[in-house]
Amino acid sequence: MEKTQNYIQENKERFLNELLELLKIPSVSADASYTGDVRRTAEHVASSLMTAGADNVEICETAGHPVVYADKMIDASLPTVLVYGHYDVQPADPIDLWTSPPFEPVVKKTEIHPDGAIFARGACDDKGQMFMHVKAFEAMIKTGELPCNVKFMIEGEEEVGSANLGIFVKENKARLSADIILVSDTGMLANDVPSVTTGLRGLSYVEVEVTGPNRDLHSGLYGGCVANPINILAEMIASLHDENQRITIPGFYDRVVELTDEERSEMAKAPFSKEAYCKALDIENVFGEAGYSTMERGSIRPTLDVNGIWGGYIGQGAKTVIASKAYAKISMRLVPDQDPTEITNLFLHHFESIAPKGTRVKVTPHHGGEPAVTPIDSIGYAAASIAYEKTFGKKPIPVRSGGSIPIVAMFEKELGLKTVLMGFGLDSDAIHSPNEHFGLFNYYRGIETIPHFYVAYTELQKN
Repeated sequence: MEKTQNYIQENKERFLNELLELLKIPSVSADASYTGDVRRTAEHVASSLMTAGADNVEICETAGHPVVYADKMIDASLPTVLVYGHYDVQPADPIDLWTSPPFEPVVKKTEIHPDGAIFARGACDDKGQMFMHVKAFEAMIKTGELPCNVKFMIEGEEEVGSANLGIFVKENKARLSADIILVSDTGMLANDVPSVTTGLRGLSYVEVEVTGPNRDLHSGLYGGCVANPINILAEMIASLHDENQRITIPGFYDRVVELTDEERSEMAKAPFSKEAYCKALDIENVFGEAGYSTMERGSIRPTLDVNGIWGGYIGQGAKTVIASKAYAKISMRLVPDQDPTEITNLFLHHFESIAPKGTRVKVTPHHGGEPAVTPIDSIGYAAASIAYEKTFGKKPIPVRSGGSIPIVAMFEKELGLKTVLMGFGLDSDAIHSPNEHFGLFNYYRGIETIPHFYVAYTELQKN
């Protein structure tokens, strides 16, 4: 890989400038006013892949934003890696909290990134990490060191739920056939503690509505006489956890896969400072399910959280009413082998059953996703581990992410392929928030590491 690595070092400045140009395009998929910019970004990505040396580059139309497909098939007898990424980004709001304009990327030094970090919307999620793959691919093509076939599928709707990606995958199974999927849309523990994400939690998201009287009532005339939907909703939500912070929905844990002592021991190798964790969040102590560490609570255990709750009068001053309705949005993060549809139904039946007489409950499911796991004894994980060790000088730690990427389970279901999650971002990179950034160290290290994955995976497949 000497030629490839030399090429990367010789072109680092150009690689950075090209990413900065990509970040200038406001590809906000959630806002229709940016539709033209999303299209321009797809065209920019397609052009970059073509310049890098890909064949059969195509902007594939969907009912929403397009998917960019490209491939380089050097030998049908060799393994094929399918690279997935997304070129769309989150809205930049609130704009006034940015220290520099979100679509005018700048490089600034920070305490965590003394060599500099790129500040822009999409810098880490996912333009920067997606572009690492384009540049790593270019380096291997230009030096003649690409050891396997590579396909790219870069979508433009990840930030709005990938509504059309499943349709695209189903309609293009032959074109997307591969041996493994490689994704960089996650992070690692620290710049000196590499890690590979081996699991993602699933999701069930619902909205609940509790209705009492047929109109808002005077709290003096009716208080204590009729059920107050806001009081009732608060009590119902509180009852969803017991004194040990276990979720009380019957059947909720029936399919939860418990990790082995060996797996928990490997996860425990990840550095964690309770003091630093609390300081960063300005809290006095951690909180959660009894019998599990903070790291485990945020990754291998299911959760139920209220994401929003409202009802009644919340304007300035006072208005003494008993509201007719109260609402809440609730998300449940799921672990293997919990099924989001089953969990949603369990929640619905339980929530309806605990509503007192005098109230009516409506549960509206929104969206969900299945959990996913990449076994640490798989060839894909082994190749990723070798790749990180080559560039970081140490083996990565396997970690389970608390977040959800529903498409990973979809890929396994539709294409029969496992996904390797090689992320290079940090938790401090402020993705989805003002001042999102991506360290130059992380960007370059990703470009340097990805080629080693291709080599290791090809060799392991041969053996």
